[in-house]
Amino acid sequence: MAAEVDRRRVLITGASRGIGRGVAHSLAEAGFDLVLNYRSDKAAAERVLAEVRELGVHASLLPFDVGDRHAAAEALAADLEEHGAFFGAVLNAGVNRDAAFPSLSEDSWDEVLRTNLDGFYNVLRPLVMPMVRARRGGRIVTLSSIAGLTGNRGQVNYAASKAGLIGATKSLALELAKRQITVNCVAPGWIDTEMLGDADRESLAKGVPLQRLGTPEDVGAYVAFLFSEGASYVTGQVVSVNGGLA
Repeated sequence: MAAEVDRRRVLITGASRGIGRGVAHSLAEAGFDLVLNYRSDKAAAERVLAEVRELGVHASLLPFDVGDRHAAAEALAADLEEHGAFFGAVLNAGVNRDAAFPSLSEDSWDEVLRTNLDGFYNVLRPLVMPMVRARRGGRIVTLSSIAGLTGNRGQVNYAASKAGLIGATKSLALELAKRQITVNCVAPGWIDTEMLGDADRESLAKGVPLQRLGTPEDVGAYVAFLFSEGASYVTGQVVSVNGGLA
């Protein structure tokens, strides 16, 4: 059961499933109050909401599409007006639309960049100044990918968006460091979520030095560390959670 002291709110985007759900559990176990963002699957988001509330934290839902600048600004402004500044944010929402580059459609390029990279601006732009004015520091964590570090065949759009997140994260970390707001990036490897689609999970696991796929909980645990006091001197970093992949 989480302690009832020093309540600190954290927004998690894309919190209804996969890595977002793992992050929500880990941060709830660490005692943070949560605002769970989702785009369309309300039933799944409500299940995560019930799960984290059972861990003793305050939690609520905040539906909006991170790729829709107006919708994000409207939803966040209303929340900030009612509840005040967030202590932190985890930018997890993301999509993939894989195809070899010659057959990559305009819509597939635009949707992935709009969600994965524009979402950084759309979500954090409304949150940063309230965090600064609160004068209590804070934590921001973005979710990139091994594809953003090494590239991946069939994922030019996805890799571009995730590499862009790394650059944005490092730059924002420099801007916010004097405010004691840390900004870091986690780059997962092969994590066993629905984003893997029909991929051969057994074959993928054989290529990982630890000989298994990662879990949402593996990623969530590291995000929770970045929110801890023990990580207060860590900022502008990209950490791979990938089982030892080069």
